[in-house]
Amino acid sequence: MASVIERIKRGHFGTFHGGIHPPQQKFLTSDKPIRAVSIPEQLILPLQQHIGIPAELQVKVGDKVLKGQILTHSVHPMAVPIHAPTSGTITAIKNAVIAHPSGLSELCLFITPDGEDKWRPRHICTDFNQLSNNQLIEKISASGIAGMGGAGFPTQVKVSTREDIQYLIINAAECEPYITADDLLIREHSPSILDGINILDNILSPKHILIGIEDNKPEAIKALQQATAENEKINVCVLPTKYPTGGEKQLIQILTGQEVPAGVLPSSLGIVMQNIATCFAIADAVINDIPLIKRVVTVSGQALEKPQNVWSLLGTPVGFLLAQCGYLNKDKKHIIMGGPMMGYSLPTDQVPVVKTTNCILAPTEKEISSPYSTGSKEVECIRCGQCSDVCPSQLLPQELQWSAKAKDQQQLAILNLFDCIECGACAYVCPSQIPLVHYYRIAKSEIRQQKQLDIKAEHAKVRFEARKERLARDKIAREEKHKAAADARKARMNSGSTAGNNEKSAVAAALARVRAKKAGQVESAKSAVPATPENGQKSQVAAAIARAKAKKIAAKTNPATEATSTVNNVTSKTESPTDDKKAKIAAAVAKAKAKKLAEKSLTSIENISIVKKEVNEALSSDAETKKSADDKKTKIAAAVAKAKAKKLASQKEKSITSVENSSASNKVIITETEAKNPADVKKAKIAAAVAKAKAKKIASQQEKSEST
Repeated sequence: MASVIERIKRGHFGTFHGGIHPPQQKFLTSDKPIRAVSIPEQLILPLQQHIGIPAELQVKVGDKVLKGQILTHSVHPMAVPIHAPTSGTITAIKNAVIAHPSGLSELCLFITPDGEDKWRPRHICTDFNQLSNNQLIEKISASGIAGMGGAGFPTQVKVSTREDIQYLIINAAECEPYITADDLLIREHSPSILDGINILDNILSPKHILIGIEDNKPEAIKALQQATAENEKINVCVLPTKYPTGGEKQLIQILTGQEVPAGVLPSSLGIVMQNIATCFAIADAVINDIPLIKRVVTVSGQALEKPQNVWSLLGTPVGFLLAQCGYLNKDKKHIIMGGPMMGYSLPTDQVPVVKTTNCILAPTEKEISSPYSTGSKEVECIRCGQCSDVCPSQLLPQELQWSAKAKDQQQLAILNLFDCIECGACAYVCPSQIPLVHYYRIAKSEIRQQKQLDIKAEHAKVRFEARKERLARDKIAREEKHKAAADARKARMNSGSTAGNNEKSAVAAALARVRAKKAGQVESAKSAVPATPENGQKSQVAAAIARAKAKKIAAKTNPATEATSTVNNVTSKTESPTDDKKAKIAAAVAKAKAKKLAEKSLTSIENISIVKKEVNEALSSDAETKKSADDKKTKIAAAVAKAKAKKLASQKEKSITSVENSSASNKVIITETEAKNPADVKKAKIAAAVAKAKAKKIASQQEKSEST
């Protein structure tokens, strides 16, 4: 360590790989003092202005706020709060374009100033040496201070390290062309900067404090040397101008000779670095109780009438600052936030100033052109290797670009993409005009997004597994509970007590209701079965059974059979004596039986018509059921019906024949009676004629019935 300090005192410093010497344009603003601008009509405050996570909102739309009032709050160390830059009203909380290379929108607070610029109550600290380290860190955290050099890392995290710190390095290099914000701040506020350095000294207790500044800032160097002359612990290190000397790893390597390995924090090597503007903000917060609500911004470029450094409230739209400095380009082209090397173009002039904004650049078309510009756009890489030669992190920019375009995240990790500090040196020297840094930024964003998705997926998996375990436990608990309840119920039912018997009866009644309900559902399901070919076959069977029953009834009540049997009985009875009395009796008996036969025939005809009506109804229902059947089944059914009609006609002919036979038999009976008893021939003939007429009438009625 002694050798390092001795080397520094002799003015011998280390170096880093690569680097470039772009033309300096600091003269545009370095000779003008910092100017205070008026309050804009509206302030836009993004909730996240640092590396980490946004804090939680403490206000709502319509709230009146005072200058310095806290607007967000969180106990998380990576969540930095924001404060009201002036007094006014919260008019909106919505998404707006933020200061980021992506040009995306995030949640922002919109404040309409009331013009009074009224402060909240403040507590001035006259002697910060009386405060403990925890109190100092708490003040820094509550004031919302993050790294103001461009990275935006939460300051309270850096100063809360428990490592044994050897070197506290204050970065005042400001190596970007055009930017002079730190230069002017050192010239005008070196005592406050020294107070901030002393506060950090109290918290970290480093063995040595090194202030690194480039030799192109002679007035700032002189101011620092005068302010620190009485403190032997502080060494002002004047470094040769080279871009990017202001990079954290590069400045550490120049001053200490140590190279910070990939993925390792400088604090693990006993080194902590803070920006010069951050030191001023720390002093303002601890001593004057002023949170980080404003900062010095260099507004430069040849498209401005009055380029200069200004005190800008956080949340001030870029367009307002450009107007204050006489912006001449009405098309609002090429507005850059940051320097020409590490800055990025803004999609609109309504992007607000944030904690990491140190420069707004408005160059002309001629000023922004590349030294290799040929009027054409990006062309293919010619593999010249100049980007590798100037890379301060000793990476392979061309291979990184190829892997970034191919979205090969695994290869990007092998090539140490996240060691890139996005200094822009590779893009500056590229003869093919390839915007290499843009590819790296997009690739880094995609990798970070994928990591966030992986983390969310892992959390979701943990929650899913926990839910499965919980559901399994609940299921086991329910089963045990039901089992215990069933055992208790069974014990009560088997105990023979009145309550047990009542419970048993209730269970039996419930089971009976369940069975009845189930039976009812089965019956309703049977009745609700739709008409299908199978159901059509069942209907045909039912119709066939109905027809068979009708045949049976018709056979039992056939009038031809009844008439034949009656005539036979008359014949057997008229064959006995031949006297006149017996002939009259025989004729009367034949007449009575014919009358009875007629009545029975009418009844049988009515029965036959009823049965036929039922059969026809069955057939009609069968026909309706078979509407959905195919043509083949329809033809078969028609053939069956035709055959049955033919059979009925045949039965009709047989019945008529039987009646005629019975008439002939009756004639025989009359002839025999005439031979045996000539006296009553006339009466016997009359009786036979009456019987024949009635038989014909019966046959006629049967024919009408069948046709109907």
